[in-house]
Amino acid sequence: MINSKADVVIIGGGVIGTSIAYHLARRKIKVTLLEKDDLASASSGSCDGLIFLQTKKPGIHLQMAIKSRGYFEQLQQDLPVDIEYEACGGMVVIETEGELDSMRTFVEEQQRIGLDVSLLDIKEARYIEPHLCEDIMGATYSALDGKVNPIALTYGFALGARQHKANIITGATVKGLTVVNNRIKYVETENERFEAPIFVNAAGIYAPKIGKQIGVIIPITPRRGQILVTEFTRPLVRLAMVSAKYIATKFNSDFSSAEGEGVSIDQTVGGNFLLGSTREFVGFNNRTSLQGIRRIADQSGRIIPDLRRLHVIRSFAGLRPYAPDGLPILGPVEGLDGLIMAAGHEGDGIALSPITGDLIAQLIAEGSASIPLSEFGLERFMK
Repeated sequence: MINSKADVVIIGGGVIGTSIAYHLARRKIKVTLLEKDDLASASSGSCDGLIFLQTKKPGIHLQMAIKSRGYFEQLQQDLPVDIEYEACGGMVVIETEGELDSMRTFVEEQQRIGLDVSLLDIKEARYIEPHLCEDIMGATYSALDGKVNPIALTYGFALGARQHKANIITGATVKGLTVVNNRIKYVETENERFEAPIFVNAAGIYAPKIGKQIGVIIPITPRRGQILVTEFTRPLVRLAMVSAKYIATKFNSDFSSAEGEGVSIDQTVGGNFLLGSTREFVGFNNRTSLQGIRRIADQSGRIIPDLRRLHVIRSFAGLRPYAPDGLPILGPVEGLDGLIMAAGHEGDGIALSPITGDLIAQLIAEGSASIPLSEFGLERFMK
C-alpha cells in the first residue's frame, strides 16, 4: 500500500471541501482532498446557486451569510473558472396574509441589525417584476442577494487549490480510519494510506458514515430537493426568487404543514428556468417523483403565470446534508484530536462555502477563526 503524507487531509469533494482546500492551499499548507466519486457529484452538482441573505434568521446564521457574500466578487476574479456570479438582487414572494404577518416580523428583525431588506406591497413588487401573479400579497426585496453557478464554483475552488499545489484525488473512497492515542493517524482508500496531523470531514450527507468508522455520531440526515429545468425563453424575471412558505414556518406554527412546499425561481443566463425545490426526508433516495415535480410546477406557475406555457425539459434531485437545528457543524470534535467537522449546511452550502472554507483554514493555520465556531460545534447535540 502506498503511503502519502500531508498537513491536512480533507474528505469530500463538494463545494465545502474544495473551498477549504483552496483557502488552505493559498496559505501554503500541504493539503490532500479525497473524493469518492467526481467533484460536485453529490449535493453541489444537483442544486441551484441562489445566494440569499434575507432568508437567514438574524443571528450567527445571517452573520455568516453576510460575511460569505463579500467573498464572491473577489472569487469571480481570482478563481480560474468563471463562476457566473451575479449580484442580481432577490425577492421573497408572499402569497397569504399569514405569510405577510410572519415576513413583516422577519424583515423588522433583519432591519434592526442593518440588513438592506424592504417589505413591498403588491404594486411595488410587480413594478420590479411585472410577470408576478396579480394575486400575491407582496414581497420582500434585498439588493444584496445574488446567484452563482454551483458546479463552476466547486470546480473553481478545486482548480484554484491545484494551482496552489493542493493534491485533489477523485475516485478515492475512504475505507477506514485508524486512531492512535486518541488521534486519527491514517485514512485509507483502496490503494493508498494518507497520514496527516489534521483531517477534515467535509463529506456532506456521507459525513455520518465517516464518523461511524471511528465511533463519532454525526446527526446529519439527507434531505431531498427536486429541481425542474425548463426550455429557454425570453427574459421574464430579473431577480432570484423564493416563496415565503418555508420561512413562515419558522415564525408561525400554523405553517408547519407547509414544510417542503417552498419554491425557488431563477432564470439562467441562457434563458432556462431552474425551479425548485422540495425538502423531503426520504433517506438516500435521490430520484425525482411525479408528486414533487407537479408540486414545484404548480406553485411556480402560480407565482409566475407565464411559466405555465413553458415545457419542462429535465428534472433532477439532490440530497442536502441537514442538521437538526438548521446550522452547519463546524470545528474540532471534542475527545478526538485532529478531526475537524465541516458539514451539514443543507441548502446553504453554496452561499456559505467561501466563509466556511476561510474559517476552517484560519482555524487550522492560526488556531482560531475570526468568527467563533462554538455555536456550530458537534457537541451542541450531545448536551
